[in-house]
Amino acid sequence: MKRTATANWKGTGKEGSGKLLTQSGVIKNKAYDYRSRFEDGTFTNPEELIAAAHAGCYSMKLSFVLGAAGFTPSRIETKCTVTLEAGVITGSHLEVRAKVPKLKVKDFPQYAEEAKANCPVSKALAIPITVDALQVKSFKAIAEK
Repeated sequence: MKRTATANWKGTGKEGSGKLLTQSGVIKNKAYDYRSRFEDGTFTNPEELIAAAHAGCYSMKLSFVLGAAGFTPSRIETKCTVTLEAGVITGSHLEVRAKVPKLKVKDFPQYAEEAKANCPVSKALAIPITVDALQVKSFKAIAEK
């Protein structure tokens, strides 16, 4: 399988702007610019897209890891924070909350770490990756915190 995305940039790095398009059309002519990457702009940016890809890939991998161990998660939510410092991506932090019936809370971190180590996006990133994993009995979404 191969997937594509296209970026179209016009102008200088600081004053210019660009648009992104993905093969699936999910992202279609979405704007990005210097302000959204380095200041307080409201468009998307490459780091936000990496964070979305990492969170999505990790959640799916964790589901596969749990399934292989005989557990079916009823919900997994992962928030990914990608850090950009001085023009360099320096890390990715995964914050995962999951509700997994029949799984002992003390055993959850090992599955979270296995998913982190084997998620295809984790493997593609040449940066430190950390994970904060918590199995919960009643689910409170990370976004609600």
